[in-house]
Amino acid sequence: MGLDLHADPIALTAALVDIPSESRHEQRIADEIEAALRAQAPWFEVIRNGDAVLARTHLGRPSRVMLAGHIDTVPAADNLPSHIANGELWGCGTSDMKSGDAVFLHLAATIAEPSHDLTLVMYDCEEIESSANGLGRIERELPDWLQADVAILGEPSGGFIEAGCQGTIRVVVGATGTRAHSARSWLGDNAIHKLGAVLDRLTAYEPRSVDIDGCVYREGLSAVRIDGGIAGNVIPDAAAVTVNFRFAPDRSVEQAVAHVHEVFDGLDVTIDLTDAAAGALPGLAKPAAAALVAAAGGQVRAKYGWTDVSRFAALGIPAVNYGPGDPNLAHKVDERVEIAQINAVTDMLRHYLT
Repeated sequence: MGLDLHADPIALTAALVDIPSESRHEQRIADEIEAALRAQAPWFEVIRNGDAVLARTHLGRPSRVMLAGHIDTVPAADNLPSHIANGELWGCGTSDMKSGDAVFLHLAATIAEPSHDLTLVMYDCEEIESSANGLGRIERELPDWLQADVAILGEPSGGFIEAGCQGTIRVVVGATGTRAHSARSWLGDNAIHKLGAVLDRLTAYEPRSVDIDGCVYREGLSAVRIDGGIAGNVIPDAAAVTVNFRFAPDRSVEQAVAHVHEVFDGLDVTIDLTDAAAGALPGLAKPAAAALVAAAGGQVRAKYGWTDVSRFAALGIPAVNYGPGDPNLAHKVDERVEIAQINAVTDMLRHYLT
């Protein structure tokens, strides 16, 4: 028996959860979603791209809203099939993010006359390396399918609109010295000691808080790893600290890198960039996005962390994270989602889309 998109979103969430879909193994769930959309939402144009399913309306509305969600999960941890207990639906992917997928699919099948044209993107391989991400593949192969006035990513957000996202870079701050026997330490130059000045700068660092469209993004510059040392009786000639900078989306990656160099200016260290991802501006002043915030009663907050909304921001599309589920429960053995949140998100989006 296939998916019933007209069933209530709780039942549809359970049905999706009960189809195992670990990253790179999404064919079955994609087949089920494609078949259901073709049979139950005939006003959509539906295509397949790998194990992603895309659908869109052509109703001539003045604006287009994209509903995007990944259909893969991390490996199950003996938490399938799903079950309901204490007002919550339990199981792998309930929060991240099959409840969000269920809301989008249910609304697509039950709103025949939306006030916006709709694009639905159910994509694969989000939970693994970025190079495999189905949304990136769609951007490369079918860019016209990612055109919209606003994009809603159904990642778990506790039922709050979380706008934009932080950018992130990681750098390795390295120090060099001269190796020597620790019994004659004055003959050496201790590389680890040089990192003391780096840690002092990090301890004294005062992060910015930036208000963008009513969303306050608080930056953070943190040491996340230290490497160094040779043996218990050797003065080390090399040491390094890995630093992660989470920055507000009003900075570009290049500006973030320049800022990190400024923080450590004057120290006898090297700075090597190892990872970078741009943030996403909320863009909530644009009409379609503003209407979404209004439909949510003005309840909006900044997204801390990085999500695929950054991909939409790079395309000039305002994007938000909005879905049922506690992001702190994602990937856990006891992953679950409150049934009341699924209903609340469904009701809010139905109001917005109609």
